[in-house]
Amino acid sequence: MIRAMTRAGRIAAIAVSALALLPVAAQAARGADTIYRDATVLTVDDQKPRAQAVAIRDGLIVGVGSDREILARWGQGARIVDLKGKTLVPGFVDGHSHIGDLVSLWRLPDLSPPPVGATRTIADVQRILGAALAKAAPAPGKVLLGVGYDDSLLAERRHPSKADLDAVSTSQPICIMHVSGHMARCNSAALTLIGVTRDTPDPVGGHLGRDAQGEPDGVIEENALAFVMKAAPIPTYAQAVQDFAEIQTYYAAQGYTTAQDGATSNAVTFQLLQDGQRDNSLILDIIAYPRWDVIDAAVAKRGLQIGAPFKNHLKFAGVKVIGDGSPQGKTAWLKEPYVHPPHGAPLDYRGFPNVPPADLAKLYDTYLGRGWQVQTHCNGDACIDSVIDALGKAEAAHPGAKDTRPVVIHSQVTRADQLQAYAKLGVFPSFFAEHTYYWGDWHRTETLGPDRAAFISPTAQALKDGVRFSLHSDAPVVPPVAMHVMWSAVNRVTRSGYPLGPDQRLTPMEALRAITLWPAWQQHEETTRGSITVGKQADLVVLEANPLTVEQMSIRNIKVLLTVKSGREIFRLGETPVARRPFAGEPVS
Repeated sequence: MIRAMTRAGRIAAIAVSALALLPVAAQAARGADTIYRDATVLTVDDQKPRAQAVAIRDGLIVGVGSDREILARWGQGARIVDLKGKTLVPGFVDGHSHIGDLVSLWRLPDLSPPPVGATRTIADVQRILGAALAKAAPAPGKVLLGVGYDDSLLAERRHPSKADLDAVSTSQPICIMHVSGHMARCNSAALTLIGVTRDTPDPVGGHLGRDAQGEPDGVIEENALAFVMKAAPIPTYAQAVQDFAEIQTYYAAQGYTTAQDGATSNAVTFQLLQDGQRDNSLILDIIAYPRWDVIDAAVAKRGLQIGAPFKNHLKFAGVKVIGDGSPQGKTAWLKEPYVHPPHGAPLDYRGFPNVPPADLAKLYDTYLGRGWQVQTHCNGDACIDSVIDALGKAEAAHPGAKDTRPVVIHSQVTRADQLQAYAKLGVFPSFFAEHTYYWGDWHRTETLGPDRAAFISPTAQALKDGVRFSLHSDAPVVPPVAMHVMWSAVNRVTRSGYPLGPDQRLTPMEALRAITLWPAWQQHEETTRGSITVGKQADLVVLEANPLTVEQMSIRNIKVLLTVKSGREIFRLGETPVARRPFAGEPVS
């Protein structure tokens, strides 16, 4: 069972080997379909790091080299695209996001702060919700759901309260989702609708807030969000299909050719993915990780084959476990207390686990025993400790389990000793390095303090310890803008301009690897993508400038000019329509 996870890689390797064994003359006899020439080609392949031209045939890379070499060998009958010195890199591989979840948020009211949205005060929250309610009230039995508010950037420096939301409406159920996706706030009508009363117990791994009299105060955290989601608005399937196509094009406009659905759970997302696979209509390759609490039912009902190779741009690669919460929302599980605990919490408050350690150990034993790759969301170091313990026990019981490449998603508050444990156990972290920009100032002063904040997403130390990693956006938490992901890891500058942990900065080349070849390895696809190498898929991105040579603070301003997926151009700047959800702007400052 352990070996099942590498089957896709073995098949791809065989294909590459077979291509390499063909005589050059036979390969080149009919030429290439397309040649991209006069480019600065950053191959991310140590065997041939730079080139001028790339030849493509039948969706695969068949030649990489100088203009003269590639045109002479592959030019007969090929379409020649002159890139006029622009930079060509491998298609970006998404280390972690939730492309399916974006569908359910695409049409909802925007409460995001700048630079993503325009909400700065609680009055803005109320105004936007009121306008949405006036435009179209939700169906009976559904809440008006706003998304993306961020207490750390509201002028009041607090969460909107039940009373704030009651001021919008006392009759319409209203809930608002925090930017982290790990908590919500609801008004009185919503609490009545979802059945939260003073007698409702906290679910395991969740929290329902209460006021001094014991009445629910509208705070809904972590696993308690199930109360809200059962009353969330649901798009029609026709809307979902349209929105999903737009979302994929938005990813392509950022240079992504492989996207992740990092916690597949709802019926609409499963149907979108499987219908797209059946119809061969997916624009991107999508790697899905169903949640631990639905995966067995989904396997039985939907016939999922966990760990099977890609088929028509889709594969279900493993299982996702959510171990704790959000550091910016103060629900991540820490070993040491938060600098400023949430209102009403004790001074030694450290957050809490979503999955208790004993239960997590059982999950690892079960899934690694099946040979499945496990991705575990852990932001806090106490959560990471529980993963290290669970993984150590599971690997002892199932020799070879590390070959599944277990992943810790986010790995925000990671200690130095935990990186050493990662190296020993074969753990692959995927770092949410954009925390340094989006919430770095908040972490320094409010959640972690300066020392712990400086070591979030410790990418440089990970490399010193021999631990490879990927970088990700965690969209829809922040927009999936690959060049901003790269910029954040290279510069580690907060919104205020403060250099946060400059000793953990990556070089531009390291950051490029962490959004191409390394996440491909993370997902058992290093033989099919992640570098511009003969035999791999022709997944390519044309950039207007070279991220290795521009001034490093300008990396985020580099535009994606062209995105190519398996030889097919799926985005061209200025020509391909790119619809954005009303509140999904690109980071600009």
